[in-house]
Amino acid sequence: MRSLVGLILVVVAATFYLYSLSLYLPAAPRRRPPPTGGEHERAAEPEQPADSAEEPRRLKFPSDLDELRELAELLQFYKTEHTGYVLLLFCSAYLYKQSFAIPGSSFLNILAGAIFGPYQGLLLACVLTTVGSTMCYLLSQIFGKHYLVNLFPDKVSVLQRKVEENQDCLFFFLLFLRFFPMTPNWFLNMSAPIVNIPITFFFCSVFIGLLPYNFICVQTGVMLSEVSSLDDLISWDRLLQLLAIACMALLPGALIRRFSQRRLKLDVQSQNGIIADKKVQ
Repeated sequence: MRSLVGLILVVVAATFYLYSLSLYLPAAPRRRPPPTGGEHERAAEPEQPADSAEEPRRLKFPSDLDELRELAELLQFYKTEHTGYVLLLFCSAYLYKQSFAIPGSSFLNILAGAIFGPYQGLLLACVLTTVGSTMCYLLSQIFGKHYLVNLFPDKVSVLQRKVEENQDCLFFFLLFLRFFPMTPNWFLNMSAPIVNIPITFFFCSVFIGLLPYNFICVQTGVMLSEVSSLDDLISWDRLLQLLAIACMALLPGALIRRFSQRRLKLDVQSQNGIIADKKVQ
């Protein structure tokens, strides 16, 4: 009971912090007035106060591409003069989602590419994914072991058995699970401390194993911020970029799959998103 109360307190405190951070937006950067024909025309226009600000807009997690594009434009606008605030807000929101296993991190990866560009966005996505997953690991280790075993006894036991069977190449087994998610990432993050996966192996496997996925999402965000019409998408530069993304996604997975055929014990099939033993006919 104490662990449940402690977890609720952590969730409430993190939610209050993130809500407060998103609610108290700094002053919006001033938009430059559009050029006019001359001094006579400027004098004829009604004067507007220089410090007039737009109505405050509340931030929320995007649920579709339209909301994602709108949020990206808003944060790009704020980033011109409030880079530190935008970075803090983005990191806080990302860690909140990852730590409490809330779906939708792919939208934040795309948002990272749209706001911070391909290189900084990829670095942020990889670091935040790894740190957030590790925080989820620690929260499960401190508060959730008993509850997770009671909720998913069969799934935890199957994962425990597979971890024990692959102890001699545990790191590559974890990489395989990240490249080919027979077990959902949220479940693997929470169950890892229960099945005795060392935190160092867990940390490194998340960073490396989710790198292709993060790369694809970030590049999608970069293209989303740059493409304004179909003509921009159909070009040699864009096609080469898409080819590079495909190679980045397929090559590591192919290498891990080839290694797994020789060394890993993976006589499993996917059942409702969780690994389960194959039935021998």
